[in-house]
Amino acid sequence: MTLFKIGFLTITVLDIVDILLVTWLFIKLYTYFRGTRAGQMLVGLIIILLSSFVFRAIGMSGMTWIVDQVQTVWVVAFVILFQPELRRLLIYVGTTRFFQRLFRVGSSSTIDAVVKASIQMQERGWGAIIVLQRDTGLKNIKEAGTPVKAEVSSPLLVSIFNPQSPLHDGAVIIQNNIIEAAQCILPLTESDMVDPEMGTRHRAALGISEETDVIAIVVSEEKKRISVAVNGVFQLNLDQYSLKRFLDENLFVSSGE
Repeated sequence: MTLFKIGFLTITVLDIVDILLVTWLFIKLYTYFRGTRAGQMLVGLIIILLSSFVFRAIGMSGMTWIVDQVQTVWVVAFVILFQPELRRLLIYVGTTRFFQRLFRVGSSSTIDAVVKASIQMQERGWGAIIVLQRDTGLKNIKEAGTPVKAEVSSPLLVSIFNPQSPLHDGAVIIQNNIIEAAQCILPLTESDMVDPEMGTRHRAALGISEETDVIAIVVSEEKKRISVAVNGVFQLNLDQYSLKRFLDENLFVSSGE
């Protein structure tokens, strides 16, 4: 549907939507890159694009050709020179709430298994630390533990933390839907704000959450309580439903969002 005309240009509803989407995209990109060299390059690229449009509209074929050549070189240079920034941008896009929820495959079953195992261990009075890895790598910690490399399931988690199991000491680390390692030793928090009643498991969970973006679930052996540490803060006394809701809302969101 045509809305109006500007000279030889016919403006439709689709054109307006297209312009708004492109404008929104460039604003988002500039906001993300603002204050960096990539941000300055992006401004330069926008100027070249606008210049190309203006020269083409008024029929200056010579200037249009020059700007088109510069535009091609500029885009290639942008990609080559700013690979780290572009990589961070792709990671940022991939870890936003919308895309994580859209493309999470098998992750819902992982949450269900973790919640079910936590409740079962709480009822039995078994202690446990379950670390759910997000963006930050935990290679050194996993390599120091015992490799498991098995799909997450509640029976497997419960069997690992059975007090009779040789693997029950330390933490389990889960990445995506795989139990990567057990018997992992976590760094203890050095914070003076920790409740004196909290034991080593809680201090370890808080410590790893202070240093990385993981979600650390603690099942208390003494008080039979479930707590979650994330970003150096505890969520205490969670039941089955609040634990599942917390994981649904936070597991697929990066800490930098």
